[in-house]
Amino acid sequence: MAAKGTHVVYAALIGNSLIAVTKFVAASLTGSSAMLSEGVHSLVDTGNQVLLLYGIRRAGRPADARHPFGYGAELYFWAFVVAIVIFAVGAGVSIYEGINKLQHPHPIENPIINYVVLILAMAFEAVAWWIAFRAFQESRGKLGWIDAVRLSKDPVIFTVLFEDTAAMLGLIVAFVGIWGAVTFEIEWMDGAASIVIGGILATAAVLLAIETKGLLIGEAATPEVEADIAAIVRATPSIIGLNEIRTLHRGPEDVLLAISVDFEDTLSAGEVEAAIQKLDGSIRERYPIVRRLFIEVQSAAGHRQSMAAAGAPSEDAGGSAH
Repeated sequence: MAAKGTHVVYAALIGNSLIAVTKFVAASLTGSSAMLSEGVHSLVDTGNQVLLLYGIRRAGRPADARHPFGYGAELYFWAFVVAIVIFAVGAGVSIYEGINKLQHPHPIENPIINYVVLILAMAFEAVAWWIAFRAFQESRGKLGWIDAVRLSKDPVIFTVLFEDTAAMLGLIVAFVGIWGAVTFEIEWMDGAASIVIGGILATAAVLLAIETKGLLIGEAATPEVEADIAAIVRATPSIIGLNEIRTLHRGPEDVLLAISVDFEDTLSAGEVEAAIQKLDGSIRERYPIVRRLFIEVQSAAGHRQSMAAAGAPSEDAGGSAH
């Protein structure tokens, strides 16, 4: 999934790079705090896209002796770093600059430059936002917006979408702040706009941190995927019970699956091995994202005893297979 979202990151990277340069030039010519905050905002977003691309590249490395389950989770780490950068740098600088402008207000010079830059930035940002939005729409399927973000295992698309949405809101706030400061000669509106932009960035950062934290700690596959895998297990001849199923996303397209099954007692060792091989093939054919699959052969009673010994709650994951 991460590879599918790479084009979204590149689109945002190109757009934010161009926007950042124009905003900083406009801020230096006009002395606008809101425009300076927007420049910092775009610069932070540009850096974040670089971090996401770096995370995608690092996550694609093959497993080795030190990391036997691969590096897929590294993408989640760098997505979490992006949230921290947005909060610490983007929101922090914007709020600081806004407070400084409130304490030392001064008029904005050449406001036309700001208006032109903001309108161009809105156009560039709208293109990047639309690309991210379309990718998000494709990935969420029939899920609602909130559920799509909450259940997503790929932070790339929703991170860029959050960033671009915050950017569009920030541009609107900057435009209103500069327009109010110039039109009504209320100099503090420019500083206030900068503080509001900082608040928008802080909100986006917190939401991203919450979502990426869950992925970083380790999230299971969706309930639909687990239910489908359970159905495949129950449909396998000679399996009389599914004791437990556990999934863990190590990356957007990397799932670790562990299941405990109870076979018919009359089977020979060879028959059990053949059944396990068939089950392994069926699951991997249905879900290629299952990169690691561990099947434990255990009676229902034995499973309950092992769970009790480990202090884990007992679950009836599968019941009877027939």
